[in-house]
Formats: sequence, structure tokens, C-alpha cells
Amino acid sequence: MTARQDSFTQAIARLSNALTAPETDLSRDAAIQRFEFCFELAWKVIQERARTEGLDCQSSKGCFKLAYKNSWIGEEAGWLAMLEDRNRTAHTYDETLAKTVYRRLSGYLPLFHSLAATLRSPQL
Repeated sequence: MTARQDSFTQAIARLSNALTAPETDLSRDAAIQRFEFCFELAWKVIQERARTEGLDCQSSKGCFKLAYKNSWIGEEAGWLAMLEDRNRTAHTYDETLAKTVYRRLSGYLPLFHSLAATLRSPQL
């Protein structure tokens, strides 16, 4: 496992932990921030794996499309929805949006876990 993959695994655990806390403004904001960390690490570990395979992707969207094409992820629509949520939360703050995205975070956890497990596999 690479250092980045290890960081990704730790970030997933921290997001999962944040989602078990009772919802308050602070816990919601923390969970969204941890989601953003997971998202960034997810596409970076895909990019890292792609390079070891002689492939290239330069953006999060490009990396998710490459990962889907190579069967590293199985639910492209879920990842693209996650990309939209990440872009919205990273570039604007709106209380209603924060609450909406927060409610979706637990649905993103299985996608993160699946990617981490797939990338731990020596052969894809």
C-alpha cells in the first residue's frame, strides 16, 4: 500500500467516524470537510494507480472516467454525483446545500470503501 492509499484509508475512517456523531452545525461541517478530503484523495490514488499502469488522467473527472473504464470503480454515476457535491461544497457555502450534501455522505462511504479495497488488490 502506498502512503497516499494509506492516507485515503485513514480519511475514510475519519469520515465514517464524523458521520456517527449527532448532527450539529459543527459535526455537519466537519463531516463535509472530511468528505472533501476523501474525495481529493480518491482521485489522487486513482491517478497514482493509473501512472503505475502506464495510463494518465489529469483531473478528478478524467480519473473517475478512467477508473470506470478499467473497472476500478463500478458506479460511475455515483462518483460523478459526488464530484458535483464536492464542487458545490468547496466553492460555495449555503446552509441548505450543506444539509443536503450531509444527508448524502453516508451513501458515498461504500464507494470510497470499494475503491480502497480494489486498489489494495495487487492485480486489478
